[in-house]
Amino acid sequence: MKSRSPLVNRIAIVVCAVVLTSLVSMATTLAVSKSIEGNATAINLAGALRMGAFRLLAHAAGPRDNNTPGGNISSLADNYEASLTDSLITRAIPGSADHPLANQYRAITAYWAQTLRPGLENHPQGAPVSANMLAATENYVNSVNQLVSMLERRTEARIGLLHLIQIISLAFSILIIIALFVDLRNRVLKPLRKLVSIAIAVGEQDFSRKANLQGSDELAQLGSAFDQMSSELALTYYELEERARSKTEELEESHAALQLLHASSRNLFANHDLCGGAVPMLQELEQLLGIGPIRLYLHDKESAEPVQAVTTASTERPFYCRDHHCNACLVTPEVYDELPIEEHDGRRLLLPIRTPSGLLGTLEVWYPADKGLSKTARRLLETLSDQLATAIFLERQITEQQQLTLAEERTVIARELHDSLAQSLSYLKMQVARMRRLNIEGDQKIPHDAILEELSTGLNSAYRQLRELLATFRLKLDTPDLATALRKTIEEFSERLGKSVGLKYNMPHQALSPNEEIHTLQIIREGLANAVKHADATEIFVEIVFDSPQVKAKIRDNGKGLPEGGQPVNHYGLIIMQDRARTLGGQLTVQNHAEGGVEVVLTFVPKSRHLIPTETSST
Repeated sequence: MKSRSPLVNRIAIVVCAVVLTSLVSMATTLAVSKSIEGNATAINLAGALRMGAFRLLAHAAGPRDNNTPGGNISSLADNYEASLTDSLITRAIPGSADHPLANQYRAITAYWAQTLRPGLENHPQGAPVSANMLAATENYVNSVNQLVSMLERRTEARIGLLHLIQIISLAFSILIIIALFVDLRNRVLKPLRKLVSIAIAVGEQDFSRKANLQGSDELAQLGSAFDQMSSELALTYYELEERARSKTEELEESHAALQLLHASSRNLFANHDLCGGAVPMLQELEQLLGIGPIRLYLHDKESAEPVQAVTTASTERPFYCRDHHCNACLVTPEVYDELPIEEHDGRRLLLPIRTPSGLLGTLEVWYPADKGLSKTARRLLETLSDQLATAIFLERQITEQQQLTLAEERTVIARELHDSLAQSLSYLKMQVARMRRLNIEGDQKIPHDAILEELSTGLNSAYRQLRELLATFRLKLDTPDLATALRKTIEEFSERLGKSVGLKYNMPHQALSPNEEIHTLQIIREGLANAVKHADATEIFVEIVFDSPQVKAKIRDNGKGLPEGGQPVNHYGLIIMQDRARTLGGQLTVQNHAEGGVEVVLTFVPKSRHLIPTETSST
């Protein structure tokens, strides 16, 4: 099983080496000291053997003293031999048979037993020492000296070995300590300093420094963990910085978009014009959020399909554009080709434009598929849809209020005319009738009848004109728009004619103001009334088209046409139509058509043209 802690293993190995060295040193020291134990005593005893040999020789040459216990030579020889074979000496002699010291000791004991002792015991007591005996004693003493010298050298050698072992142990311990220090410095201290410096650098947001520690110990693993941690911290820090930068940019975009929405909302509510207030704001919003194009569709209860009211990108001027000088939504074909459409890489967001009372329209927003739409941008677009809903609702309320106010004013005028001028004309007609009953005879009868006839004719014409004015003033535009009111008018006159009246209507949504709508409707009704009453027509066709910047309305019949004077006798409808055309700032032409019948043509430019400044053009 492999160790999971190499650093601890190395320290344990070093400690074990030091301990082993100490144990070996102590064991060898103990063994050496044990081996030389008693050598000093043995040397002393061996040295005493030299003096004992000469004493024995002197005792053998001296007079015999039998009265002294142990005074004979045999007893002294036994004592000497006991000293020679003493255990303190034999213990210092190696047990090996071929050891020089053992050989020397055996030689001494043999020389003693075989030569010197027999010579001493056989030497006559008191006789002078012979030269052989002296030589034998000196040889023995020299052998003992040699033994003592061998013991001393062996002891000194053991002591030297002990010193050598201690020196080796000390040197080995020093080497181990040095190796441990170097290993700790290279494997512990340096990595720790590097890891500390990396930790300090990480604290200072510097993630570029790496440990790059080699090996498999704990510090190498810690260094690898530090490197991985710094890399992950760097990645996390950079991701946080990127997210913070992205959020900052998103907040700046949101702030700019909110400012734009605030300014545009004031513009929308101040001007009460959807196109003029919406297109520049939507184009700036597209640049801020990187989206587009944006289209606004309005819903009409009378129409099955939604009506496009605003677009921010178009290669041609939209049909509903009421200003032929406006280039706000026009872009080049190259730019338009890059815009996301259903066949290209784009996505579409549909936001309802609604109020609590109902759905008013739909906001269609295109955005790139690869970029997507952020939550902040979506919330801004939802806020925009709420503002547009409020603006559209207010615009419709204002339009309805204008229609109601205009209808009330006309009703008041009609009531005033009926209560004042109509009654006065009726009174004058009754007075003319009374004058006709007078029986005037003689020369005054003819002038009198002529005057009464002129008065009756004038009063009838005035009364007929007044009735036409009253009918006109009492006309109410109680439908949502001109198209619906016109269809109802066509149905009404189709019943009166007994045949279907043709209609062609091609007008943008809410192209006319309430005043323009009611004047246009009244002119068409007057033309239809003339065609039905006076032209004896069997076919009538009405056409209203928008040819930017003009509105053109035509009423054509296949009747008998106009008289040579151009105005029917005692009929003021054409005069009233001319007055209404002048009120609209347009022209009215009434003439006989080459193919028969009468053609009434009304042309005028709506007051709501020039809605968007041309400097907002993107071309």
